[in-house]
Amino acid sequence: MRPFHLTARATGLGALLSLAFLTQCGAQETPAADPAAIANGPAVTLRLVADGLNQPLAYVPLPEGGALLIEQTGSILALDATGKRLDGEVLDLRSRMCALNQGAFDERGLLSLVLHPDFARNRRLFVTYSAPLRPGAPEGFNSTLRLSEFRLPKGTPPKIDPASEIVRLEIDKPYGNHNGARLAFGPDRHLYMAVGDGGNANDEGKRPEGGNAQRLDTLLGKILRLDVSPATGYRVPSDNPFVKTDGAKPEIWAFGLRNAWGISFDRGGRHELFAADVGQNLFEEVNIIRKGGNYGWALREGFHPFDPKSPNIVPAGDGRHTGSRGEPLLDPILEYRHPGARSRPDTVGVSIVGGYVYRGRALPALRGGYVFADWTKNWGLPQGTLLVGHPGTKPESRWGVSRLTLSDPASRAVYICALSEDRDGELYVLTSGASGLLPGKGRLWKLEPAATP
Repeated sequence: MRPFHLTARATGLGALLSLAFLTQCGAQETPAADPAAIANGPAVTLRLVADGLNQPLAYVPLPEGGALLIEQTGSILALDATGKRLDGEVLDLRSRMCALNQGAFDERGLLSLVLHPDFARNRRLFVTYSAPLRPGAPEGFNSTLRLSEFRLPKGTPPKIDPASEIVRLEIDKPYGNHNGARLAFGPDRHLYMAVGDGGNANDEGKRPEGGNAQRLDTLLGKILRLDVSPATGYRVPSDNPFVKTDGAKPEIWAFGLRNAWGISFDRGGRHELFAADVGQNLFEEVNIIRKGGNYGWALREGFHPFDPKSPNIVPAGDGRHTGSRGEPLLDPILEYRHPGARSRPDTVGVSIVGGYVYRGRALPALRGGYVFADWTKNWGLPQGTLLVGHPGTKPESRWGVSRLTLSDPASRAVYICALSEDRDGELYVLTSGASGLLPGKGRLWKLEPAATP
C-alpha cells in the first residue's frame, strides 16, 4: 500500500538453496530482460498540491469544486480548489475499521472512494475499507473487506453523517494483505470492484487446494460487477458472465487475478477496463479486462508459467494456455520484472500501481498511453517510478513501456501509493515518504509538463 500489496518474498538461505537445486533439476532462472526495453519517456514534473497527509490513496474531484481525499488510516478529507485542506474531517472511519499496524507496513485500511455517476444529483459515494472480522467468518481469518455507501450533503466544509452508511457487500479475508478493493464505475453505470486473492503468497494458505483466483465459488481473486441502484444490497446484472454457471458466484466479471491495485476505464477510445495486477516475485502486469476473462493467476505470472513451490524460478516450457474448464488464459498487455530473490540492473520496481489512459490536454506526448507507476524499486528505500504503456500497432499486440523522466529531483524520493484522475483527465500522484503508516509523510502531486529550460 502501500500500494500495499506486496507479500513477503522468498528470502534467506532456504530460498537460495531452493534456487540452486531447481536450476540443477532443469528449471531455469528467469532471464534478465533487456534494460533498453524500458526506455526513458517524456520529461514531466510533479507539482506539490498538498502535504502532511497520512498514506493518501485516492483524490476525488467534486463537481462543485474542490475534492475529497482518503487516507489509508481511515479519514476522508476535503480540499479546496487550490489543494488547501479544509478544517476537520469529512468522515472518520477509524472506529469501524480493524486495528492497523500503526507506524508499520499494512495493506488494510480505507482503500478506495468513488462517486456515483449521478453524484451531482443524488450525492451518493462508495468506499471500501477493512473492518473487523464479522461474526460467522471462518475461524482464524483476519478481517472483513467491506463495500459501503455514504451520502455527502452539499455544504462547506463538507461533512458525511456516519449514520448514513449502507453496507453493500462484505467479504471474509483470510489474511491482511491482497485486498485489492479498488473501485470504478463503468460506462454501463455498474460498479466494478477488484478483490485480491485473499493474501499470503502464491495463492496458498487458508483456502482450498488450487487457490482462490481460479475458483468461481469465491469472490477472492476477481473483478466484480454490481448494480448498486437498489436501496440496500445490490443486484447482480443479468448479463454478468457466470449468472447461469452452476456453483459460480454471479457477481464475478473476470477472474484469475492476484491483487489488482488500480482499475480504471478509459474515458476515450473503446472505454476499456484496465487493471494493474501486483505480481508475486518476478513480474508485474497490466491487463485489459474482458467479460468472463481468466487472467491466469496462479497458473501464470505475467506471460510466464508459475510454480508456487518455486516462485523465484520460471519453469521450463511456455506454460499453460487454458484454465481448468478449458477456457483460454488471457494475456496481459504488458509486463515488467522486479528483483525476485536478488537485485538486478533491469529491475523496474517491486509492486505495480494502476493508473489511467491519459486523455488530458497538458501532456500531449502521453495522450492515449496508459500512465501508471511502481511503488518503489527497493522495499527499504523510497524509489517510486512513473511509467507509461504504449499501445501496440495492432489491437491485441503487446504494449511497450517507458519510464517518465522527472525533472524535479525533490519529487523522486517517494513511495508511489496511487494515481488519480480529475474531471479534465489530468493526473495526480499520491505518495508517501515511508513504507509504513507514519503520519504526515504523505503528499499529493499534480503531473505536469517539465519546465522549459
